[in-house]
Amino acid sequence: MRLDPTELTEDEQALREGVRAFLAARLPAGSYPLGLGMGGDVDPQFSRDLGAKGWLGMALPKEYGGGGRSAVDRLVVVEELLAVGAPVGYHWVADRQSGPNIAANGTEEQKRYFLPRIARGELCFAIGMSEPDSGSDLASVRTKATPADGGWLINGRKIWTTAAYAATHILGLFRTSRDRYGGLTQFIVDTKSEGLTVSRIPFIDGTQEFCEVAFEDVFVPDSMRLGAVGAGWRQNTAELVLERGGADRWMSLIPVLEHWAANVSGRVPGWAQADLGSITARCWAFHGMSLAIARMVDDGLSPTIEAALAKEMATRFEQECIEIVTRHYGRTPQLTSPDPYESLLARAILTGPSWTIRGGTTEILRNIIAKGLTRE
Repeated sequence: MRLDPTELTEDEQALREGVRAFLAARLPAGSYPLGLGMGGDVDPQFSRDLGAKGWLGMALPKEYGGGGRSAVDRLVVVEELLAVGAPVGYHWVADRQSGPNIAANGTEEQKRYFLPRIARGELCFAIGMSEPDSGSDLASVRTKATPADGGWLINGRKIWTTAAYAATHILGLFRTSRDRYGGLTQFIVDTKSEGLTVSRIPFIDGTQEFCEVAFEDVFVPDSMRLGAVGAGWRQNTAELVLERGGADRWMSLIPVLEHWAANVSGRVPGWAQADLGSITARCWAFHGMSLAIARMVDDGLSPTIEAALAKEMATRFEQECIEIVTRHYGRTPQLTSPDPYESLLARAILTGPSWTIRGGTTEILRNIIAKGLTRE
């Protein structure tokens, strides 16, 4: 395992400045609800605006409507979006992982239909992985896809499916045979399909971002099978690399941290400034890790272990940030506060513990890291 130090080129830095200027004009302070990283508000128009700028599907092939650009370019855009708590919820999953998965494993028909629409910000994808009573054991998937005339019938349930209420499609992992790993296959399911029901789950902070999805004899044509029958586990593992190694794993609290930093510098005791210095240094370290992982992807590598390490460390770091800022806040932050930063911090206190679970628990990630290091 190796993460080589790297820096942005002049062109990449110019891209950052352009995105920052656009966001300052498009999202003036107070004009939108601040989001916690990838949990930003669902705003289809904002997603389409990003698509019009060429900032969605950036690494997708040009022949399918993508930008044909690098993973690093996409990282630059993502960092700027997360830094201002932008409303990224509509396009996030499609841009981060569904699009690249379809580009890598889809049929020509699937690529020509889905990828241009993802790049334009027109589609909202949700990921159907977790299931009730399965915990972190993804290979225990029980929702079945049974062969039917011209396609498959899906029966079962998925849970903790982010933004399924707004999704146009669910890219799910389903069981097509009893083989623990070789019996899993991915399908793209239209959320308007007969027999599919989405139920929103109230979260402790009052939001309803998560959903449970029920499949009752949902017919999916074979043309919407993604990849070969039985290839789902391999494809899903590659997809999780995209989910784990990005900036969204350490930037959830950046709007709150920047607001706190503006009030700490030169105005409070040195111990608070020491905490700020420590947080700032580690933010730069995680930026370096995300950048190195993106360079590896651009070099054609699959940084599974590196992404797992980044996610394991970064989500623990975010928990520490919540504790530190809350300690310095001086009172218990309130969800109902008119101060958007106080309200956002209150949400983070309630939802932050879930960040170490999404995309793989700490224990699962440590197993991946340990096995990878042993093989090396």
